[in-house]
Amino acid sequence: MKRRESASGLERNRARWGWVFVAPGLLFFSVFSFYPMLNAIWTSFFNKRLLSLKAPKFIGLQNYQRVLGSEEFWNSARATGVFTVGVFVPLFCLSLLFAALITQMRRGKRLAQAALYSPAVLSSVVAALIWLLMLDPRGLANQAVNWIAMTPGIDHQWLSSATMVQVSTMVVYVWKYLGYFTILFVTGIGKIPDSVNEAAMIDGAGPVRRFFSITLPLLRPTTVLVSVMILIQCMKTFSTQYLFTQSGAPLAPINVITLNIYNTAMRDLNIGRASVMSTILFLFMLALTWVQLRVSKGDEAES
Repeated sequence: MKRRESASGLERNRARWGWVFVAPGLLFFSVFSFYPMLNAIWTSFFNKRLLSLKAPKFIGLQNYQRVLGSEEFWNSARATGVFTVGVFVPLFCLSLLFAALITQMRRGKRLAQAALYSPAVLSSVVAALIWLLMLDPRGLANQAVNWIAMTPGIDHQWLSSATMVQVSTMVVYVWKYLGYFTILFVTGIGKIPDSVNEAAMIDGAGPVRRFFSITLPLLRPTTVLVSVMILIQCMKTFSTQYLFTQSGAPLAPINVITLNIYNTAMRDLNIGRASVMSTILFLFMLALTWVQLRVSKGDEAES
């Protein structure tokens, strides 16, 4: 009995200290993340102006009706969708390809990973500023393309053409996050038992056959995680589009939802409608996270 009592007392003491160490993180999350989420949802039901001294007026779902009926919002949804698809496909495929190549390397794995990961260390603002210089009519991007295509002196309008400015923002994001997601895939591939690949090699399976028949199916949890993370990261994009438009790029092709939220709140001073768009974006990202958790639990149950 005494042993049981001492054991239970020890468990209670551990739980108490556990809450002590977790409390600062919970407090930080509540103040800087959870409260702003709830406040944005609450504000979306009010007609609230940024610099107005009047008390916000409750208008129910009118903000939602106006936002969902706005052509500008649906243009932002389209711009976000185009950007997400344009980034997701090359970023996912290239990061998986580089991860497969790195895991097959006998030397220089760390150096290759560090070289790919280095752009991810930069802030989004710095990355966008670097590419603004490269995409200038006299920058490296024009020089490289003209050298390859043998068309000297041609301006490819990276920041002025509607199509090219979309491509430019996609290139910046793929360049910045390629190394980050490659590392995730390298970690996932490293968790696959060597005995499985060795057995396939004994059976005569080549590298390509082993990748598609063994590595890719066993990499499903990492694949789902990376897919959801890329989608969420694409929907959160803001800095690149903001800096490009401030430098003279056309707004409509790259007016993603986050940029529309910023302009609605800071330019139009309409906090209510900005909160509506924030709430819609939050719910969509929450749904993607829920899907990722469901798939992960399904994988754990199968294993």
